This record gives sequence, structure tokens and C-alpha cells, in this order.
Amino acid sequence: MPPSLSLITFLSLLLLRHTVTATTIGVTYIPSPTLPPPEQVIATFLSLKIAAVRLPVPDPNIIRTFSYTNISLFLTIPNSLIPAISGNRSAASLWLYEHVIPFYPRAHITAISVGTHVLAQGDVTAADLLVPAIRNVRRCLLDIGIQQITVSTTFSFVNIMSTPFPPSSAEFQQPANDFVIKPLLDVLTETNSSFFVSLYPYSVYKLKPEIPIGFALFQQHAYNFREDTITGVRYRNLFDSMFDAVVAAMAVAGHENIPVIVAETGWPCFDSSNEVEARDVYSKMYLQGLINHVRLGKGTPLRKEGASEIYIYEVFDTNDTAGTKGLNGDGSWQNWGFCYPNMSMKFPIDFSSGGSAVTEAEVMLVTAYILLDLLVSCRLDFIIALTRLGFY
Repeated sequence: MPPSLSLITFLSLLLLRHTVTATTIGVTYIPSPTLPPPEQVIATFLSLKIAAVRLPVPDPNIIRTFSYTNISLFLTIPNSLIPAISGNRSAASLWLYEHVIPFYPRAHITAISVGTHVLAQGDVTAADLLVPAIRNVRRCLLDIGIQQITVSTTFSFVNIMSTPFPPSSAEFQQPANDFVIKPLLDVLTETNSSFFVSLYPYSVYKLKPEIPIGFALFQQHAYNFREDTITGVRYRNLFDSMFDAVVAAMAVAGHENIPVIVAETGWPCFDSSNEVEARDVYSKMYLQGLINHVRLGKGTPLRKEGASEIYIYEVFDTNDTAGTKGLNGDGSWQNWGFCYPNMSMKFPIDFSSGGSAVTEAEVMLVTAYILLDLLVSCRLDFIIALTRLGFY
């Protein structure tokens, strides 16, 4: 169905907005007994000028360690607690009294996600309980006088979007839109909270082989764009296209001004099911390209201020049982960390962002793959040629 004139007019107005605010770039940190102590990890965060940390598995002792660091914290309530919290405010209060009240405001807690990727698990019951659980957590915070912490839940882009391109035609999937997302957007508007979403260009790139890898990796190239035929906008990277699909879908749902926090994004440095494009060189290019792009302060075509916060997944390679990475259901394995357990970095990243220099060999490699994607018909022959040149 073609978009209505009113929607096209609204999207045009979005394109004309000029209000710009700085995007905070953070990282996902999952502690483990096999990793350095939190004090050492936090010292590294400070040296790298990392301003925000997402804790998918919030340990009260870890939260305490962040006190007086001025690093903002994004906490997560486990999916398993959603049923109890949705039906009983005392359960919400108990979690807050263990993870927030003893440390706030010395620990700079700014966001709480009630569950993560609940729709991805196919648990309709838990999904129906999301909004009541979020309301209860929010009310408990207000009861104790805390108004500054945004409360929402984290969705995965691939589980909520229908027809994500062109972005101006994007809508949320049914029936999740009517039963979960729209009621949540109403709550977020009432409470001045943010919409949390995980955006993984790597996942979309794997699903859509026609997408050039350079487009997914923020590489500047004459042919690295996709045009939205409705708005006429040329998207120069996949991240912006995915982000604007979320913005447009919220507009269709009647909530165009809700801030968006990208709770997870990254590019694996290893994938046992895809060893060609999940490599350190691509992970570095994606992460540094993302940081450099965000630091330009131009936002996206439909949201000039861009995301309010973006969290890179992740610091260390982990089997994240609270999320969707690590060991997959099919037995394949992915590594997403940019640090080794000894705290040395797998590759240099400049979080402050002048940008870490990319070597000539890396540029040659990605350029080769850009050409490869433009010449899909000879993809296999080109990989063989690269192998002979010593790039593998």
C-alpha cells in the first residue's frame, strides 16, 4: 500500500529538522570471574573516555564499583522477573532496593530495560506483561523520588520491523505492534522515556546479500548508497537506514518524537558460520566508522539529533545468556568483544574520535569486497583471486 500524503508530508518535515544534540557512545560490559576485576576494567573505560556502560547482568557489587566515576549506567532486569514484576509492585521495589537505591545517585544510573529481546523468544505471555512491568518499575521509582531514570524494554530490530526498506515505508510487525509496541509507546510518551532497540547491520547484511559490505561498514564509496524512492534520500550506511526505519515506524504509530537509545550494536570479529566477513578488520571498521559517523553530529536523515545513546556490543567475548550473542541455538559461535581478557585491545579504537588509522591493506581488502558486491555474479571467482593475493 502506498504511503498516505500526510505521512509523506510528515517525513518531509522530519528531514527539515535541525535540532542536534550529542550522542553518548557506551559499551556493553558483562563481568566474569575469568576477567580482570571491575576496578581495573573501569580504569580502562576511563582511560578510553567511555562515558556510558550497559550492564545486561547487573550485579550490585559491580554497580557499587561505578560510584563516583560519572560513567552512566544502563541496567537490565532479567526476562525471568517480568511476570512477577508485572503483577506485583513489591517485586519491582525489591529489585530496585537491591540494584538502584543503595547506589543512586553516587552511581550514575540513567536507564533500566525491563527485559531484553522478549519477542525474540516467542514468549507471548511475557510480551503481554511487558507494559504492566514497566509501569510498576516506573511507579516504584517515582514513589522513592527518582524521576531521572528512563524505563523501557529492549527490542531487536529484526523481531519488530516489517519491510524495513525504504525506511519511510517501515512499520512495526503485527501483532506485536498492536499488543505490545503501541501501548509501550503510549507509556514512553507519558513518562518522557526512550525507545530501546538493538541494531545489528551485520545481521541484516547476512539476510540481504544484495547489500554491499562497504554500505554496512561505513565505507565512503561512490556506489555505497541506497535511495529511499519516497523521500529521495540517499542513505550512505546501513545503520542510518535501520535507525530511520524505527523512527518512521514510530511516526506511523503516532509517536514521532520519542528519543531512541540503541542498546546494542556491533560487528563480530569471529563467526563460526561466516569466517569470511566476521573478522577483526571488519569489526574495527564498523566500530570506528560508527564512532566517527556519530561524532560528526549530523544524525540521520529523519532524526537530525540521531540516537541519544549508542551501546557497542561488547567489551569482552562472552557467552551472554542474557542476550542473543555468543553460542547460538544452531551450535555456531560468535565473538563480538573488542578487548582480550588481559584488557589489551584486539585493534585500536578511538572513542573520543579523531579515528584510528586504517591500514592500506585493510582499505584494499574492503575495497575488494565493495567491488565484489557490485559484481555479484563473479563473487566466488573474486574470493579465489583474493586468496591467491594473500588476503586470507
